[in-house]
Amino acid sequence: MDIQNKIAIITGGASGLGLGACEELVIKGAKVCIFDLNEEAAQQAVEALGPENATYAKVNVTDEASVEAGIEHCLNVYGELHIVLNCAGIGPPEKVIHRDGAPLPLENFKKIVDINLFGSFNVLSKAAAKMATMKPLNEDNSRGVIINVASVAAFDGQIGQPAYAASKAGIVGMALPIARELARYGIRVNTIAPGLFKTPLAMSLPDNVVEALGNSVDYPKRLGSPTEFGKLVVHMAENDYLNGEVIRLDGAIRMAAK
Repeated sequence: MDIQNKIAIITGGASGLGLGACEELVIKGAKVCIFDLNEEAAQQAVEALGPENATYAKVNVTDEASVEAGIEHCLNVYGELHIVLNCAGIGPPEKVIHRDGAPLPLENFKKIVDINLFGSFNVLSKAAAKMATMKPLNEDNSRGVIINVASVAAFDGQIGQPAYAASKAGIVGMALPIARELARYGIRVNTIAPGLFKTPLAMSLPDNVVEALGNSVDYPKRLGSPTEFGKLVVHMAENDYLNGEVIRLDGAIRMAAK
């Protein structure tokens, strides 16, 4: 798929990996619609990307009406939809048994799964229904691609990540069945499982902690950049034969238990 002048929705696109993907998509000529709850950051992202290249909607990915309104905003501005990237997510660590012996509150577990897994499905399902009505783009009858973001925690979950790892494993697990179903519409589904990246949260840590995290990566011994993540998003959008796949982007790291 040639992504020149194609339209992309990016959840969590106002910062971190989502913003890195927005930047790389715009470089390749795409237009982006940022879904984010942080309106100030989203406005700043649109200004940086250029108002001619980007717009935004305040969207709560766990709320059906909010997602539907965001998609309608995108279609009202651009008229079409070809790429969806689900970057929105949270992952505060919490053990199953706290130091005081109390169990992890079910509400806390549910919140992470609700945003990371249910939120991703909420956006992809509603977006796919709209994409399925679009005209084919090429001889492969492509109508676009949906890219979900998992994590290496889906495979190497650490102590303190039961909810986060479960939510990301769910994203990995739904990739193939959804790709198989949406094939009839020419919509591909892929997943990226990032390792350690230069997100705002990571870069808020002390320099020695960031250095230690980078040294834990096999090669290259550093944190990944949002640009590197964005380049993989671009490739997944452009390569019509890449479908139903989960790709680890992690410098060959395999996370230890803690």
